Amino acid sequence: MPQRKNFNWLLIALLVFLIVVPLVDDFDLVSASIMRAAMFSWLMVIGVWSLRGFGKYFHVGIGLVVAGVVLSTLAVTLTSNIYFYASFAAILAFALVTIRCIARQIVRGNRISANRIVGAISLYLLLGVTWSVAYAAIERFLPGSFDGIAASGSTIWTSEWLYFSFVTLSTLGYGDIVPITATARALTYMQAVVGQFYIAILVAGLVASYISDRKRS
Repeated sequence: MPQRKNFNWLLIALLVFLIVVPLVDDFDLVSASIMRAAMFSWLMVIGVWSLRGFGKYFHVGIGLVVAGVVLSTLAVTLTSNIYFYASFAAILAFALVTIRCIARQIVRGNRISANRIVGAISLYLLLGVTWSVAYAAIERFLPGSFDGIAASGSTIWTSEWLYFSFVTLSTLGYGDIVPITATARALTYMQAVVGQFYIAILVAGLVASYISDRKRS
């Protein structure tokens, strides 16, 4: 069985990721490519410990972490599109495996616990990060898919993609960054739908668990 507090490290890794990335961008401490490689490596290395107790998924996660770190390093040093796309594929695969494991534990839980709440928060944040990677990959593969992204952010993943992803996930829709192509628009509205349904289903699930606990008491 998964450990009771297995999502704490993932939440910490996500919070550090979401705070440090914009700060590095604003203060221009390192290049965007190095920042991307370092922060995604951090997120994967720390986050993989949340998969302990999930059997084969933990081993798959370790493999994806190794691949992601190596490919991200090669993408920075060799500046090749092949390594760039391969590193993004490893990152997305790791995120999807983690999302699957978190969702499984949240859905199967029948009691409100701290680990379940931490997992729900981690899953929401991870959805935003995952979509930001997908947006950057689309812009790299189909240039001009988005309007309002700075020139640096259109070729290398930056905090602008995080910003746009979470604005879309929460359906704020400021309109300063706009999807142009059909693929970009489809990915955007799918994220908005997922964001709305996630909140509704999560709240309903927590309320149902609370009522169930009260009845058992």
